[in-house]
Amino acid sequence: MVYELRIYHCIPGRLGALHRRFEDVTLKLWERFGIRPVGFWTTVVGPSSQTLTYLIRWESLADREGKWNAFISDADWIAARVSSEKDGAIVEKVENQLLEPTAYSPMR
Repeated sequence: MVYELRIYHCIPGRLGALHRRFEDVTLKLWERFGIRPVGFWTTVVGPSSQTLTYLIRWESLADREGKWNAFISDADWIAARVSSEKDGAIVEKVENQLLEPTAYSPMR
C-alpha cells in the first residue's frame, strides 16, 4: 500500500467552494476511476483554517500513476474544475506526499 497525503491551501474565503467541488463532483469521479479516499480533514488548530487535508489509498505507485493521470485528464473533471472556478481560483497551493506505511503501522 501507498498513501498519498494532499494538503490544499485555499485562497482566503474559498474553502467552501472546494468542499462543494469535492461533494458534488470530485468524489463521484474518483469512484468511477477507482480512487479510494481514506479521509478528509479541515484544520481546527494550526497555521491556517483555509486548508483541506486528505489521504488517498493506492495499491502501488503504478496504481496511483494510472488512475490519477486518467482522472486529471478526464473531460468531465476538466469541465467541472473550470466551472467551479468561474468566480476565481480556489486553491492557492497544493502540498503532496506519497507515504509508505512502516512495518508497525496499523494502516498497512
